[in-house]
Amino acid sequence: MNTAVDQVRGSPSTKPDPSPRIAYVMSRFPKISETFILSEMIAIEETGLQVELYPLIHERGASVHPQAAPWVERAHFVPSVSPRVLASHLWFLRHRPRAYLRTLSGALRAARPSRRFLLGTLGMIPKVAHMARMMETTGVTHVHCHFATHPAVAGMIIKGLVGIPFSFTAHGSDLHVDRTMLPLKVDEAEFVVAISEDNRNLIIHDCGPRVADKVRVVHCGVDTGLFSPPSPGSTDETGPLSILCVGTLHEVKGQRGLLLALSRLSERGVDYRCVFIGDGPDMGSLRELADRLGIHDSVSFIGRATSDEVAARVRACDVLAAPSVPTSSGRREGIPVVLMEAMAAGRPVVTSRLSGIPELVEHEVNGILTEPGDVESLATALELLSHRPDLRRSLGHRGRQTVLAGFDSRRNAEALSKLLVRGASR
Repeated sequence: MNTAVDQVRGSPSTKPDPSPRIAYVMSRFPKISETFILSEMIAIEETGLQVELYPLIHERGASVHPQAAPWVERAHFVPSVSPRVLASHLWFLRHRPRAYLRTLSGALRAARPSRRFLLGTLGMIPKVAHMARMMETTGVTHVHCHFATHPAVAGMIIKGLVGIPFSFTAHGSDLHVDRTMLPLKVDEAEFVVAISEDNRNLIIHDCGPRVADKVRVVHCGVDTGLFSPPSPGSTDETGPLSILCVGTLHEVKGQRGLLLALSRLSERGVDYRCVFIGDGPDMGSLRELADRLGIHDSVSFIGRATSDEVAARVRACDVLAAPSVPTSSGRREGIPVVLMEAMAAGRPVVTSRLSGIPELVEHEVNGILTEPGDVESLATALELLSHRPDLRRSLGHRGRQTVLAGFDSRRNAEALSKLLVRGASR
């Protein structure tokens, strides 16, 4: 008789591989703006661990990073409703009714204070239960979730249903906007990864000092081979200042303030060209603002780009601007990965003194920090770099050394893999 186990395994005789098998859970894949997760999974596999990919949502877009294509093929995309999903729920009701009812009712009860979390938990329960059954029958030894929001809830549900331990990485807005269930998720997790000391301190403040030993800082990292400096003499330091801004076009990224700063550069006679990579809800309003300011001829919005295209643009620019700001809803970034990418490529960065950013960028040592939303300081920093190619070179050189020392994806993956193996063995 075919059971849900047979359907998941494909064959009753399939035996799990004895080496550690880590399931990665994230909200969406392949999401072009979340290259840091893709880089991390690639680096984790290079340490010898096996990675199984379980996105909660199949992100469908026009652009996909070339490195993501094989992961799309191997990912376990689970629909919300299907005969196999239903079969898994029936299996739990028949064989583990107490664990099934206790876990699902407990998750919904904990999510109730937040309408967003409650609806999200309700929506993902059908597929997460099936994922749990798949993970158990294919020998997954540990679940690692990216983001402290719905993916961490999924990890908690999977643990409750099949007993596989889980951990999660907390980034930026997933901590700052809504921390519903955070103490419960931290308690249930084997360990928690914070991408900055700033995030770690926030988690400990909310959950109490008893969790301090459980919360580890492991920085996001970048491929320092892909993001490497241009060859000497290949860049023109005499033309217009080439400014690059990479990220979703959204209030939290501070692009509006950058456009206002660019307008001041124009008023001061600074020759520049600024390229915005990314799309998002603010595309229309930002284009309109550039037109109103009269700087549209010096500004380009080119939409989405693959990691190879971003690397080429980063390598060719004179300066990377990432003027992040906190939003009215409380959203803020952790440490933007694009800063690490630019610094790895030896490019100077101008960014905000916000969240964990000062843990990466030291003012006037390996970059320039400005106060969030301070348009005048932003304009002054860019103007300074336009006149000082020597400063651009020195900041860029020290920036790459910083990334090589603490933000290299392979080096940080080794630290994370040790935590994953330890968590899987408990």
